[in-house]
Amino acid sequence: MPSMKQLAIIGSTASGKSNLALELAQTCNAVILSIDSLSIYTQINIASAKPSQSELQLVKHFGIDVLDPSQTASVFTFIEEYHQACLYAQKHDKNLIIVGGSSFYLKSMLDGLSSIPLITQSVREQTAVWLEDLENAHRFLTDIDPSTMAAIMKSDRYRIEKMLHLYLQTKVPPSQWFEMNPPKSIIVQCPILNIDVERGYLRERIALRTQKMIVDGLINEVAECEQLYGRSPNSMKAIGMIETLDYLDGKYTKNELAQLITTHTAQLAKRQQTFNTHQFTLTAHQSVQKLYPIAEGLLH
Repeated sequence: MPSMKQLAIIGSTASGKSNLALELAQTCNAVILSIDSLSIYTQINIASAKPSQSELQLVKHFGIDVLDPSQTASVFTFIEEYHQACLYAQKHDKNLIIVGGSSFYLKSMLDGLSSIPLITQSVREQTAVWLEDLENAHRFLTDIDPSTMAAIMKSDRYRIEKMLHLYLQTKVPPSQWFEMNPPKSIIVQCPILNIDVERGYLRERIALRTQKMIVDGLINEVAECEQLYGRSPNSMKAIGMIETLDYLDGKYTKNELAQLITTHTAQLAKRQQTFNTHQFTLTAHQSVQKLYPIAEGLLH
């Protein structure tokens, strides 16, 4: 089977990751895996700044339009997409470019995850009963495994559910299970390129992109998603979605909406920059222009 080369491009939102990946994929015979917490959902196209249909047709993409907005994406969603992307790339003699702002998922796949046992239907039913009272479920798990639960908030339904599944299925405290089943890396031998953008220039890009999103129909998109899925799914609580819901409630003017999305996105970008520079061993940390030839060299 032909050898597949891979690399990851990370960077804050609006830093130019997607355009760089698209250009590289065309010149370096690659497919793209998007690791983005909103692009994974169908129907959320504008708020996610998802590649256009014409861009998606230029290069085969994975990690886009996989779940509907009522579902919840997790690292396991992206692991499955990574495996699918690798199979496709190897079968078609292509390289793989991983790109996206949700680099927590990339970090999880590089560091690895412990294996999880098959969860039976009876355990799922027991878990559903416990989840009717989240605080009580958290207390129950804290008594069993205080060290694990100290890092999980009482309102974190997703992680409480996972810990209940694990304990009720194995009867072993989660920390003990993870010790007995050390993590194995999902992604190996993957150079990581981080886009460096000056903060003031990035803020300008974010403001322009926000204005374009509103012109392109962000408000209608969010209204339609609310009508179909309500406000409770995780996808409806993302930046851009939640501010628009408040606008629809009459809390803000359209100008205030744009300002709020811009401010919150800029704050996210700052957190992403900090995470990326501290959590990864970077092959390169440069501007888009300087990263392009480095990436080309790694994929050729």
